[in-house]
Amino acid sequence: MVKADGYGHGAVAVARAALAAGASELGVATVGEALALRRAGVTAPVIAWLHAPSTDFVAAVQAGVEVVVSTPGQLDAVVAAAHRLGRTATVGVKVDTGLARSGVSERDWPDVCALLKDEALVLRTVMCHLARGDEPGHPLNAGQAAGLDDRVVDLRRAGLRPQRVHLANSAAALTDRSLARDIVRTGIAIYGRSPVPALGDFGLTPAMTMTAEVAQVRRIRGGQGVSYNHAWVAPADTVVGVLACGYADGVPRALSNRLPVHINGRRFDGVGRICMDQLVVDLGHDGGGVTEGDRAVLFGGAGVTAGDWANATGTIDYEILTGIGGRTERRYLPPDSMTPWAARARSS
Repeated sequence: MVKADGYGHGAVAVARAALAAGASELGVATVGEALALRRAGVTAPVIAWLHAPSTDFVAAVQAGVEVVVSTPGQLDAVVAAAHRLGRTATVGVKVDTGLARSGVSERDWPDVCALLKDEALVLRTVMCHLARGDEPGHPLNAGQAAGLDDRVVDLRRAGLRPQRVHLANSAAALTDRSLARDIVRTGIAIYGRSPVPALGDFGLTPAMTMTAEVAQVRRIRGGQGVSYNHAWVAPADTVVGVLACGYADGVPRALSNRLPVHINGRRFDGVGRICMDQLVVDLGHDGGGVTEGDRAVLFGGAGVTAGDWANATGTIDYEILTGIGGRTERRYLPPDSMTPWAARARSS
């Protein structure tokens, strides 16, 4: 799964790395994401399954993107695009088996089955998404799998034979082989984060290290307030470092006054409000040996993780990773370097 710009890691780079490592195909949410991969020269099978009324199905069919539909109306639009272009469209069907989000409903299922018989279509995928995949052994997981299997039987009785059936996300792929069908859809796990933190890290290594450059080092007197609203006041004379990143780069403002960073192997505390483009750390009375141009590790590598940020802000690490801002510079290291990939906040 390389949706959401590869979970914040860069979709094109992740797609190429995944394919080189043996992935058979790629998944994204929107047609726009799929077309971006095509423009970058990615020719592997790509599926896209989240569509709005404004979705450009003509462009998807032209680019050989597999359109996975959730309603008869979406399938009608794909058929129309295929006939307009005079070519065959590759399609898939997402079935609602209990998540009650996107997916073909039981009511619409007969209409979708009928439309799939159009000669302009090739049915490749049937899929659903688990509501409780991160709760191994929950009976709804087996129930959803059974519901998907029943829909596949319906299609085969109608003379339609899907080439791929899948429902297992990262959590299911790692915890329950009975939920695997033809392939699995690994998402957060390929970025090295655990889909079921309560069960540990499964031996996964986080791929991303986020760093920021120390833009300025300055001395301040005790009693001086720092950053907006002076939410932190220096208790004594000290040295602070200004880092060139903020919440526009994906550092949650909610971490103000409680964001630890590591510079040159030493831990320092963030102080004051985290701003759009900057944050401040207390380097101590002697400056901690930090100089302008040093790089601070915000998460990854030094012990602080995206999961720690998530726990501190009441969210999940998916949100932290996908929130890394677009202006960050991403640097990709070779797989044999034994060093995580890095997302570097832009100096400004």
